[in-house]
Amino acid sequence: MDRLLISTAILTLLSLSFLSEVQSTSFKMVNRCRHTIWPGILSGAGTEQPSTTGFALKSGKSNTLTMPKSWSGRLWGRTLCGQDSTGKFSCLTGDCGSGKVECAGSGAAPPATLAEFTLNGADGLDFYDVSLVDGYNLPMLVVARGGTRGGCSSTGCLVDLNGACPAELKVVARGAGSARGSVACRSACEAFGDPRYCCSEAYNTPDTCPPSTYSVFFKHACPRAYSYAYDDKTSTFTCASADYIIIFCPSPYTSQKLLGARREAAELPLVNKTMMYIASQHAIGASSPGVVRVQFITASTSIVVTLLLFWPLL
Repeated sequence: MDRLLISTAILTLLSLSFLSEVQSTSFKMVNRCRHTIWPGILSGAGTEQPSTTGFALKSGKSNTLTMPKSWSGRLWGRTLCGQDSTGKFSCLTGDCGSGKVECAGSGAAPPATLAEFTLNGADGLDFYDVSLVDGYNLPMLVVARGGTRGGCSSTGCLVDLNGACPAELKVVARGAGSARGSVACRSACEAFGDPRYCCSEAYNTPDTCPPSTYSVFFKHACPRAYSYAYDDKTSTFTCASADYIIIFCPSPYTSQKLLGARREAAELPLVNKTMMYIASQHAIGASSPGVVRVQFITASTSIVVTLLLFWPLL
């Protein structure tokens, strides 16, 4: 009898351990940018914190985190970071204002590309999206792996929009008295503070806040990403029991190869191929290999926009 009780107890512990392992979710963050980025993580109210809320991720490197059960929150990439003479840490884009590499409960200052998650939500599904509602600073791809239910489609924004950003939305870095180029693209809400762009005040419903010319710019380039507050139908994805790969600066063609064997349930493509074509594969300057100039024409405005796609170091 004692042996039977001991065996039962051991089997119960093993079963609980197995269930716990199945229910855990891993986030593998991969940096394919040509420069170091500093991912930041913000947990939702009442949600357990992960083991880190910010860290450095060098070009070509990855870091895998085990996320708490039923975690909700957002993550993003910070760029052009460093410390001042007093040791205070800050970033030119995506800064969380903590003064340290760890964000410690602070979110990203816009503009920043955001990956948003709610794990083990309604019906045991994960809900996730990539949002440009708060603007854009880096290309990002989210890939669900090993899911058992839900569409489990990939989402993100695979192109570098900083160069193509409308002039009135551009964030330009300056150094040594001269401009260093566009490093981020603001949302129209942040740029103008107009309730019509913010979907606030009298414009706080889907009926009163339709897509704007500016949100259409983001949506045409990145069809699956959130472009404005009420862009839910084509921008929120679900999956059950999946692990996630979050890639910063993914190459569109590498990404398409990565996803080629997957059956994507999403109605819209990751990249709108009908609006994009390679105009030139020549480097922009002799010292800039791997840079491709791409143009697309927006159907609503017939404006030709030039994008610069920065191929990652493989």
